[in-house]
Amino acid sequence: MLSLALPLAVALVALAMALNLVRLVLGPQLVDRILALDTLNVNAIGLVVMLGLLLGTKAYLEAALILAMMGFVGTVALAKYLLSGDLIE
Repeated sequence: MLSLALPLAVALVALAMALNLVRLVLGPQLVDRILALDTLNVNAIGLVVMLGLLLGTKAYLEAALILAMMGFVGTVALAKYLLSGDLIE
């Protein structure tokens, strides 16, 4: 059952990433683009985890943790820049 559900989930997450990329490019405001970038990061983490499940290795789970940390820091930095106009006060 997992051999059927996992490729389907990968395809659906890839579709979600494509839709997020469209929102990232066409977003009318900067806030929409930051939100699309954060959502794209979350989808990339899910895709890496599913790839790790498909290949049966734990290295991809560590890569997903690094992606999560970098995505969080990036989102916070962009939000701070949006609020104050400067990253370092």
